[in-house]
Amino acid sequence: MVDLARRLTLAIALSVLAAAPAHAEADSVNRTDVTVELRPDGVLHVKEQISYTGQVRRTLLTRTRHDDANDRLYRVTGFKGDGALSGDTITVTGSAKGAGEATIEYDVAGAVTPLSDGTEELRWYVVNGWSAPVKDAVVKLSGPAPMINLSCFAGDITSATGCTSAAMLDETGGSAEFQQQNLGAGQAFTIVAGFPKGTSRGVPILERRFELAGAFTLSPVTGGALAGLLVLMLGGLALLYRTRGRDARIIDSESGGAVTPLRDGRFAPPDGVRPGQIGTLIDEQADVVDVTASIVDLAVRGYIRIDEQPRGAYDAPDWLLVRVPDAPLEDLLDYERALHQAIFDGRDAVLLSHLHGSFASRLGKVRDALYRDVVAQGWFARRPDSVRTRWTTLGVILVGVGVLATVLLAWFTTYGLLGLAVIIAGAALSVGGQYMPAKTVRGSTALAHTLGFRDYLAAGEIGDVPAAQRIELFSRYLPYAVVFDNVDRWARVVSSIDGNGHRADHLYWYQGPAEWDLSKFADSMRTFTLTTSGAISASRPFRRSV
Repeated sequence: MVDLARRLTLAIALSVLAAAPAHAEADSVNRTDVTVELRPDGVLHVKEQISYTGQVRRTLLTRTRHDDANDRLYRVTGFKGDGALSGDTITVTGSAKGAGEATIEYDVAGAVTPLSDGTEELRWYVVNGWSAPVKDAVVKLSGPAPMINLSCFAGDITSATGCTSAAMLDETGGSAEFQQQNLGAGQAFTIVAGFPKGTSRGVPILERRFELAGAFTLSPVTGGALAGLLVLMLGGLALLYRTRGRDARIIDSESGGAVTPLRDGRFAPPDGVRPGQIGTLIDEQADVVDVTASIVDLAVRGYIRIDEQPRGAYDAPDWLLVRVPDAPLEDLLDYERALHQAIFDGRDAVLLSHLHGSFASRLGKVRDALYRDVVAQGWFARRPDSVRTRWTTLGVILVGVGVLATVLLAWFTTYGLLGLAVIIAGAALSVGGQYMPAKTVRGSTALAHTLGFRDYLAAGEIGDVPAAQRIELFSRYLPYAVVFDNVDRWARVVSSIDGNGHRADHLYWYQGPAEWDLSKFADSMRTFTLTTSGAISASRPFRRSV
């Protein structure tokens, strides 16, 4: 019984060993006879007669590297026969077991290359990509003209190893035959043949290979575009220089040192400029500090009274803004009237701390009125904020177009630098748009006089002002000092005198709590302006080269 079991085990083992070689050789291409015809239009017509064992499939080589920038394509069309083409893969159909025969046909475009000497070269990987070894391959080639030379290779795609044989079939060179035995699975049998000039109209089919470095190649086209961009940017700088340079020239010509704001012993600011207008005139922007200065100016001119509230040691400072009854609001400029309405909103008095939530929503109307005012004064031809917005918006749109163009150009061409040029132009336009608002000649002249007034206030000279006029006159200086960031100096001057030249407890427009006198006015005024505007910079920048 044991001996019988051993005999059965040995028989099974021998059966497995006997079947193993059969399985190893089950999938193979025993022979393939390929007929290749080059037609006048440069297209190859290929017919393959395949003798195979098992199940085999072939992956056609339809793309190779042509150069650093391009791939070469081989387009296979018109497939028919005993098989199915899916993508680049041919699955041969037939008997699932044992030997089989199959015939397939297809056309190939892109296998012909015109050479520099005028001749044409046909190169095609006629047998390649089989899933099983190819024992024997025979290729017959014909064309519309006699062949000049022949060559063939076997092995890997880039192999320089010659094939088994290549020979003309007749003396005319009208046809040739190539042979190769024992190709490994996946290996290629490549045939090469030279034809006279004009044999066909075949040309390589090239497709640009996407590479990030190649997408931004500097070429005559991209170089010219960048040069054009440089010219445009220089033109923009020239335009800015023309407008800003004009401002600078007028400022220099009109500048005669400090400008005294006195006329016939009365306060007369240069060109009638109000404190709220100065900031917009200088930097083309209606800032919070301009609004703060306007509040102080309304108080000094008798439209508002500022009452400092009593507070404990740990209380936040606060002020009561009181509307002065019967003040001639019709004499105010539009932006001043808008500011007055935004503060009180139908009330007779309001704490400054209560404006934090409500005033912000009305601040836009005040700024809007300020921008309209500087145009009405003839200092700007157009609203500075509208000019900035228009140019900045155009720049942002140009950047968006440039980003989209860069992606598309980089993906499909080598002109990605053109898109980058558009992005740079858009960014430059967005930044340059902030400097585009230009003053008129009248505005530049008013700016020159205003800067002279600033120099006068910076000097801090009291001069020969009658004592009876000092409190009112120096109070009128104070709102301008807020804009010019010189409030400490003039607040101390105001706190040092009254109408008789002696210290007083209050001003006609500023009231302090009990036990408060004007000796504390400088600190109170500084805190008031800081609290009202949120933050005043240590030194307000002036663009003298506008």
